[in-house]
Amino acid sequence: MIVRLGSTSITLSRYLLLWTAVVLVFTVQHVLSDGMHGNSVPLVAHLRWSMIQWYTWAALAPLVFRLAERHPFDPTRRLRGLGRHVLASVVVTSAAMVIGALVSTLFEPSGFFEQLGYFLAQHFAIGLLTYWGLFALQQALHFQAEKARREVEASRLATELAQSRLLSLKSQLQPHFLFNTLHAIITLLDEDTLSAEDMLLRLSELLRAFLEDYDGQEIPLRQELDLIELYLGIQRVRFKDRLTTRTYIAPDTLDCAVPSLLLQPLVENALRHGIGQRVGEDVVEIETRRDGDALCIEVRNRNSTLEPNPSAPVGHGIGMSNTRLRLKELYGDAADVRLDMIWPEGVACRVRLPFREMAPLDDAPELNTGTAPA
Repeated sequence: MIVRLGSTSITLSRYLLLWTAVVLVFTVQHVLSDGMHGNSVPLVAHLRWSMIQWYTWAALAPLVFRLAERHPFDPTRRLRGLGRHVLASVVVTSAAMVIGALVSTLFEPSGFFEQLGYFLAQHFAIGLLTYWGLFALQQALHFQAEKARREVEASRLATELAQSRLLSLKSQLQPHFLFNTLHAIITLLDEDTLSAEDMLLRLSELLRAFLEDYDGQEIPLRQELDLIELYLGIQRVRFKDRLTTRTYIAPDTLDCAVPSLLLQPLVENALRHGIGQRVGEDVVEIETRRDGDALCIEVRNRNSTLEPNPSAPVGHGIGMSNTRLRLKELYGDAADVRLDMIWPEGVACRVRLPFREMAPLDDAPELNTGTAPA
């Protein structure tokens, strides 16, 4: 059986055990007090009187909790919010005195009114304190529950906000990537129709991957490499013999979880600031390795510099900025991305993520990364 104390529940056995402890404490107090004053009231009599007094309050406590829950203390209204409980405390305490007197007449030779007078004289003040003690207990439990509820709600809202920001960043990234790829295809339409057709077929594979993408933010590295291979295939067609790509993938990193579309903006930046702006050939390398509890990813190109180029177009840094924001949202301070110069020439983008293995996704699309037919 369950006893309801406002919004709190407790089993009947535990509830009675708590009040029995109160009964025993006051029984001992009365026995010690009589002993110090030389009175010789039997222990059974003290126990009976304590049981009548406190089991009566055990019966009334659910009512006090209900009143406290229905009319909680409002700090903004100051003492005006306590007016109802001042009246309620007098009424409930008076009811406790009447009930106690009625039960006591079953064991005492005196009549009801004599017992009522005794209870009013001996227990009314303690009864008022009991009411306000129960009221304070209910309010403490209420505030604790409300605090826990608000913490859970705040955590849920923070999670939803972070997820919303991640989705927003990802939705910005995909159109940006698709726009740049379509622009590359347009430049080939008049120069090399077959190459443009090859790029369109590869792009269709990427579009299908985007449309069939699952709802999560992370995918295994092996699937991210499939996506970047489609992108690199498009760029190899675009730049022909000027571009060479190499990958150095540690086998134990293939099942590591990485943000989806992590590599594409890094490779795109390497191409745009390298072979896209400078004459000559370029080599783009992708390397992954495990370093303790971290996954290290490097995207390098051999024909660029970190020195600012006044002739370079501005306003196209959304890929790198989104990558930094996504890593911050997903991993906080546990992830890092930085750009470093490499010898003798080139730039390396180094990403460090927490290493966490991830099972292959059942709903991930299968990609055809081979050379499309001409």
